[in-house]
Amino acid sequence: MKIVFYALVPLLVLLAITFNACILGYLIAWSFDDPSLLRKLIIRITQISLLLSIYPVMRKLKLTKVDLGLAERKVFIKQLLHGLGLGVLTLLPIFIVLYVFKVNVFDDSQPWSVGLVLKKVTIALLLASLIGVVEELVFRGMLLAGLKRNMPIIVAVLLSATYYAALHFLDSKSSVNAETFSLLSAFHLLAGAFINVFDSENTAAFFALLMVGILLAVIRTELKQSLAVCIGCHASWVWQIKMSKSLFNTNPNAEYLTIFEGHSGGVLGPLATYWLAILLLGYFAYKKYKSTTH
Repeated sequence: MKIVFYALVPLLVLLAITFNACILGYLIAWSFDDPSLLRKLIIRITQISLLLSIYPVMRKLKLTKVDLGLAERKVFIKQLLHGLGLGVLTLLPIFIVLYVFKVNVFDDSQPWSVGLVLKKVTIALLLASLIGVVEELVFRGMLLAGLKRNMPIIVAVLLSATYYAALHFLDSKSSVNAETFSLLSAFHLLAGAFINVFDSENTAAFFALLMVGILLAVIRTELKQSLAVCIGCHASWVWQIKMSKSLFNTNPNAEYLTIFEGHSGGVLGPLATYWLAILLLGYFAYKKYKSTTH
């Protein structure tokens, strides 16, 4: 019962944050007399609230920088660079496969130039870095550290990864217009967002993101104070995905599209799930081999 209670605490916190986001989002949209803003406002207020909750939750749970996995500056920078490299090594093979099997085809409709490529690289890297820092502080920092205190580590890893994957689909497909705009419509959007998490269309991408969460959580738990590695790896993945979206288009006539098709430009699908699972199994097999030979 204790494990169940602590497993549900993050969900209760998320419900409280999104409930508050609905009210604030409605008030802001109402003040601007623009119902179309409501959905985006709820999303942005939820994201900002999650970010702002890091420090007070740390104080409440008495989590230190060490608990979060943050190393001293020099080590942090070194780990960050290692994480960036690890991200390239682990995700680049997927892009190569997608290109070889013509699932991703180069977008030759844009007027490519060195300046345009550099601009896209810079913007993608900045956005990827921001996403990596925020999401890793929340999921592999605060959430994983809190869960590890109250349950077996394997359960904490799986739970943190599940919350991480699910949050990517917490979005409503509904729209709000002037006729339906009200405070109640904000909560309809929220209900739709939670229902969307269980949409069967998201299954392949959900399991891919689940494996991403597990892999990052394993890095965090296997290496002491290694949050910077997770941040670098996460940022590297996001950067590659964004660059892939900029440089390539998904070929709807590709022979193996149904096998590789997934979220984020076809990257987060069955191929990513199997590949990351192989990497994890390979790591634990190597770890077991090393322990038996020493």
